[in-house]
Amino acid sequence: MKLPRSRASRRGRIEIIPMIDVMFFLLATFMLASLSLQNLHSLPVNLPQGTASKSKPQAPVTLTVTHDDHIYLDKKPVTLANLDSVLKPMLKGHDSSIIVAADQASHDGTVVRAMLAARRAGVQHFLIAVRQQ
Repeated sequence: MKLPRSRASRRGRIEIIPMIDVMFFLLATFMLASLSLQNLHSLPVNLPQGTASKSKPQAPVTLTVTHDDHIYLDKKPVTLANLDSVLKPMLKGHDSSIIVAADQASHDGTVVRAMLAARRAGVQHFLIAVRQQ
């Protein structure tokens, strides 16, 4: 004799909609987190195109020359006259290399004079920032 079950058994279902919601939430979270990890100490300039191997100095000091020939060290405005005196304390404890981010519309003479002032401050290596093609 077969006894009837008191409950009807139901097959379990895997709900996929909540899983998709969770995956999109995680995707958005990781995208925002990766964007916040970028640590650039320069102003946005229109970089020339080129190919170069990527480098990662310990704590980069960025020398930025804008299209209207204003000079910045890590987003702080400087002039050619005081660039070496401002740069010397920034190089203490770091390697003697800086990143040069010069707008392609800036005058080459201003960029070269800024690099020469940085050389007087003790910079040994210049890393040129370019936009990937």
